[in-house]
Amino acid sequence: MPIESLNPYTGRRLRRFPAFSWAKTERILGQAHRAAAAWQATTWAHRAGVLRRAAALLRERQDELARLMALEMGKPVTDGRAEAQKCATCCDFYAERAEGFLADELIDTDAGRSFISYQPLGVVLAIMPWNFPLWQVVRFAAPALMAGNVGLLKHASNVPQCALALEKIFHDAGLPPACFRTLLVGSDLVEKLLADDRVRAATLTGSEGAGASVAAIAGQHIKKMVLELGGSDPFLVLADADVALAAKTAAQSRMINSGQSCIAAKRFIVEKPVLKDFINQLKTHLLAFRPGDPLDPATQYGPMARADLADELTEQVNDSVAQGAKVELHGGQAKPGTALFRPMILSNVKPGQRAYTEEFFGPVALVLEAKNAADAVRLANDSRFGLGAAVWTRDAKKGEDLARQIESGAVFVNGLVKSMPELPFGGVKKSGYGRELSYLGIREFVNQKSIWVGKEAGNEGRKVE
Repeated sequence: MPIESLNPYTGRRLRRFPAFSWAKTERILGQAHRAAAAWQATTWAHRAGVLRRAAALLRERQDELARLMALEMGKPVTDGRAEAQKCATCCDFYAERAEGFLADELIDTDAGRSFISYQPLGVVLAIMPWNFPLWQVVRFAAPALMAGNVGLLKHASNVPQCALALEKIFHDAGLPPACFRTLLVGSDLVEKLLADDRVRAATLTGSEGAGASVAAIAGQHIKKMVLELGGSDPFLVLADADVALAAKTAAQSRMINSGQSCIAAKRFIVEKPVLKDFINQLKTHLLAFRPGDPLDPATQYGPMARADLADELTEQVNDSVAQGAKVELHGGQAKPGTALFRPMILSNVKPGQRAYTEEFFGPVALVLEAKNAADAVRLANDSRFGLGAAVWTRDAKKGEDLARQIESGAVFVNGLVKSMPELPFGGVKKSGYGRELSYLGIREFVNQKSIWVGKEAGNEGRKVE
């Protein structure tokens, strides 16, 4: 099956790539495996130099990269430039800090000297989604490469040009070509790759179903994995919150990447006294977002990445309304089979509705009424997901206390949930396991080796002449 690049705004096919055969894929894997030994033997300074040059190229080529993202998956060019810049920041972050993150850690034992040594594993396979086609890859690649690993990228089939552009950036930065390669393959070859002992670990960002499937294969072959599987992030608004700021931030969070973000706020859990005010203000902010051609700098949100995704979201909305949800803001698709989806708000979201249990991966805000703060936490945790969350209250101490009670990988109090190199990123429950970013992320794909060195022998036990 060919790998196709389609413009979701126009519906036109941009480029078509023949999928790699297993013979070609296996040959690239062999090259990567051989390159791993030489790459891990390089110095920290050498690797850091490559990552810094990659960061510089990401900044230099940000316009070109933003255009590719706009064409392939509908991201507005302004957001695309910001994504390229964020990737550059991540490369610089690990270039500067990786050596410290992976320095030998001395441990006090009965030995003369004992410590934990962090050593690379080898080939890491990355299975990545389309929604942040550069950032999803760089947040794995920057720490993995700095740790001395090499990477193989199986990107989403609708963003092949983004994948190849990123491969070129790493190669142009001085990374040996075999140390990072894009595999233009379908999901049918993933199992073969995971079964090969030369692939030492894997990371996947994607749907719950994809994660479960790939993790099962990885488990069968005793393969280390990191999974980031999205979520249905709660956004708690307490009665004492700054409702105006909360509503404005809620709209921004819901509309990140046209609503197609794992950590976009999706479930707005609002205490009853401020519920009506919050909905009215949220509606005003959502209506103010400008749709349009992703290549137009004035566009604030573009189409969803594929028409079938918009069709699926429409079905979730319609089913939820049939089950009792109330439409507070009408939007959605103009007609089936089109990718543009205007923002919507559903209220009266209750158990038994798809809106209550499923992730809505698009610009639909789901509003739930909470009796009090404790009830808000209960509703937040009544989900199989646990990636990110937000709490809004004027009482920062109360916000922190509630944050500790929420079952998620991150909680932001009075702020927009976002990923950044300094903080670990990942989830609990069905949102996955393992962490990316920070010092935890770079330690996922290393051998955390204990080394125990006995005390030097003295004259004890020797016969004295």
